[in-house]
Amino acid sequence: MLVLLPPSETKRDGGEGPPLDTATLAFPELTGLREELVERVVGLAADPEAMMRALRLGPRLASEVDRNGALRASPTMPAIDRYTGVLFDALEAGTLDGPARSFAAETVVVHSALFGLVGALDAIPAYRLSHDSRLPGPTLRRYWRAAIAERLAAHEGVIVDLRSEGYVELGPAPVRGGCAFVRVVAEDANGRRRALNHFNKQAKGRFTRALLESRPDIASLGDLVDWATTAGFTLELRSSDDAPHELELVA
Repeated sequence: MLVLLPPSETKRDGGEGPPLDTATLAFPELTGLREELVERVVGLAADPEAMMRALRLGPRLASEVDRNGALRASPTMPAIDRYTGVLFDALEAGTLDGPARSFAAETVVVHSALFGLVGALDAIPAYRLSHDSRLPGPTLRRYWRAAIAERLAAHEGVIVDLRSEGYVELGPAPVRGGCAFVRVVAEDANGRRRALNHFNKQAKGRFTRALLESRPDIASLGDLVDWATTAGFTLELRSSDDAPHELELVA
């Protein structure tokens, strides 16, 4: 099973790991692309005004330019600990026990606009780059889409896609059995469902934490739906022959 998470724009400072080594990250086939993009970002950081325009930042976030300029020298920490925000606050990775973190290393992948697909325990520095950032040169969609789609298509097991749609555009998961995009919905008293925004991220974080704590053996989407019921979640599969499968998670 592969659990795909979106990143967050906010990240913790610091870390105790050595400086970035892109060759140590998961999916080593992406190393060349990572190196090229890191060079583009570090180079642009030498022009703070241009970097702030590319990232669409206001004056209060000028420190993000310094983060990007120091990408190769900054300390690192595991990706699952680096990211903050609603989803990762609900996940509370720092409070997971050893077996849960080991399971995360085997199953959880965060889709970074800068590094592509990174493993949960991959060591990364703090940075600022989003799926819709506009760097000089090829768009991030053009840069990443084919390479990431290829890596995901090579995975033969279940793929649980918890990414936002913006990151799906940077590398779609394959359209096949065993792969599904998760949509978080709320259900009213009349049974009508609607998509959620803020609580969408919270529900995804709670769901991922429950998976890591339970460490179920998932060989199919049916197995995942059955596990979710025992874990207290309402998860329903919406399938189609010619479109990506969807799982509705009722929050």
